This record gives sequence, C-alpha cells and structure tokens, in this order.
Amino acid sequence: MDLDVFVHTHRTEWDRLDHLLHRGRRLTGAEADELVDLYQRTATHLSLIQSSAPDPLLMARLTQLVARARSTVTGTRRASWRDAVHFLTAGFPAAVYRSRHWWIPTAVLSALLAALMGWWIGTHPEVQAAIAAPEDLRRLTSPGGEYETYYSSHPAASFAAQVWTNNAQAAAMCLVLGAFLCVPVIWILFVNVLNLAVGIGLMSSAGRLDTFLGLILPHGLLELTAVFVAAGTGLRLGWTVIDPGPHTRRTALAQQGRAAIGMAIGLALVLFVSGVIEGFVTPSDLPTWARIAIGIAAELGFLAYVYILGGRAARAGDAGDIAAGERSAELPVAA
Repeated sequence: MDLDVFVHTHRTEWDRLDHLLHRGRRLTGAEADELVDLYQRTATHLSLIQSSAPDPLLMARLTQLVARARSTVTGTRRASWRDAVHFLTAGFPAAVYRSRHWWIPTAVLSALLAALMGWWIGTHPEVQAAIAAPEDLRRLTSPGGEYETYYSSHPAASFAAQVWTNNAQAAAMCLVLGAFLCVPVIWILFVNVLNLAVGIGLMSSAGRLDTFLGLILPHGLLELTAVFVAAGTGLRLGWTVIDPGPHTRRTALAQQGRAAIGMAIGLALVLFVSGVIEGFVTPSDLPTWARIAIGIAAELGFLAYVYILGGRAARAGDAGDIAAGERSAELPVAA
C-alpha cells in the first residue's frame, strides 16, 4: 500500500466525519446516514492501515475518529439489572462450562498430586521432621490441636470474611497472572496443593485423617473447585499467548481476558458461599456427616449450575464475553 496515495484519497472523508462529529446532535437525517457510512468506511481504512502500513500517527488519528464515531452512532450504554441477571444465569456459567477442558484436568491432576504427596509425607517420618519439630507436630495434629481450633479461632462472620478475601485474591491472581505464560498460575496452584498435602500427611500419620477430612470437605470441595476453575482459566489465558488460534494474538487475548474478568467476579461469589460454609458450618456442632453433606450439596449445586445453565448458554453461543455488538469490529487479516 502506498500510504501517501491512500491518505490523499481518503483525507476528505475523514475530515468530513470529524466535521459531522463536532456538530453532535444537530444533524439532519441525511447527515446522520452519512455519518454512519463514513464511520464504517473509516473503520475499514483503520483496519487496512493496521494490517498493511501501520503508521503510528495516522493510526492514532483514525482510532480516535472511529472511537468518537462509534460512541455517537451506538450511544452510551449503561449496565442494568438485566445485565446482572444474564451474567449470573448465562455469561458466567457458560464461561466456566467452556473452559472445563482446562479446569477439570487441573483439578484431577492437583488432587492426585495432593494425595501422592500426602501419602509420602505421612509415611516418611524424616519428611515430617523436616516440616516441624515433634512437639510442634503434636500441637498441630492432637485432639483439640491447631488443625481443629483454626476454624473456630475467630468469630464466624469475621473468619468467613477473611477466608473469602484470601481465596478471592488467590483466584484473581490465577486469572490475571495467567497471561505470563502460565508460570505464576502453576506456582500458586502448587502452593495450594502442597498445603493440602501437608495437612493430609501429618493428620494421617497421627491416625486422624478422618477428622481432617471432616474439617476440609464441607467447604473445601467448593473452594478448591473455584480455585481449580481460576487456575484452569489462567492456564488457558497463558496458552492463548503461545497459541492464539485462528485469531490475531491481540484479539484472542482480548476475548479471553474479558471472559477472565467476568470469571473473577463470578468466582468471588462462589468463594463467598464457601467462605460462609467455612465460617459457620465447618466449626459448628453438627455431626461430621451433616457438615460433609452440606459441602457435597454445595458442590453438586455448583456443578449443576455450570453444566445445566452454562451448557445451555454455551450451546446457544454465549462465551462469557461482552455482546458482539459492543466489541471492536474486525476484518480478516491475510496470513
């Protein structure tokens, strides 16, 4: 493309669009139609320049023109309660459902690794000695020890809020840091798996694995599922950097990034539920079977929510992204 010739040919159209935009609402019907036509042409010009002759100054000018024209043509859109309902009933579960090929293997591999490491810690006294001194281990694992009193060490409401905040931060870090080629996500996931494995190993070596599971399972099923969803989504985002698929890397990252932001909001709500269970159910006087049953019910409810509502929305084309009409227009790019 000869950029000088291109600019000379289309400069009048761009100037005319700028003039119409400055007139704002004082346009006739014919001028409004002309503005829409010029907006579409200028958006096409911008795409051609980006792919063929990316001049920074010209791209900056046309980007600003297109953005202003888009705002004028489409108007300012405000979020409504319908958006919130759609997000909760379709957007978020669809995003979780569509990323299941990432978070389900993440969950399975993490659970297997936690069980293997827990067995290794529980059957090797020298490993336990490297973790803590014998008296410290007894203080952790004995009846009424720190593993048990941890869940009742603070008032239930403040404890639930603290747990929710910590878990939401971990999930958000997995989602945000996934773009760094997956490495931070793998590290965060490993730390969580290691903490779980240490608890399994130490309590099993003390013959109190049933007590540990009775404390972990009520809230841990839903909490760990949320962490695995966040980690799987973060890994998917990181892999998009490596292999963007049929889209440009910028477009693919934008799509996955927007879905990840929505996922962070949705998972914060899921982790709020697990935090409430951890604060009020786990340390309660309910029988162990009742506490575990509540945890299983919460987990099954979340999976049904994802596979029923999310599956239906995903099959209808919802990807957890913003509406197609609100995304930047794209043109095919030659390979």
